[in-house]
Amino acid sequence: MTVPKKRTSMSKKHIRRNLWKKKGSLEAVKAFSLAKSISTGKSKSFFVRQKKVLEKS
Repeated sequence: MTVPKKRTSMSKKHIRRNLWKKKGSLEAVKAFSLAKSISTGKSKSFFVRQKKVLEKS
């Protein structure tokens, strides 16, 4: 016969949830930093193709 597991304490739930949220926020910071470096043109890991401006004569 199966026996139900013990209940997880609230502190463990909060710790796990905070770790999960922290991972997400760190990824967001990395993504924002990469977007900033690409938009300013200072990125060393990405090559962004520049649009050529055609002059009308």
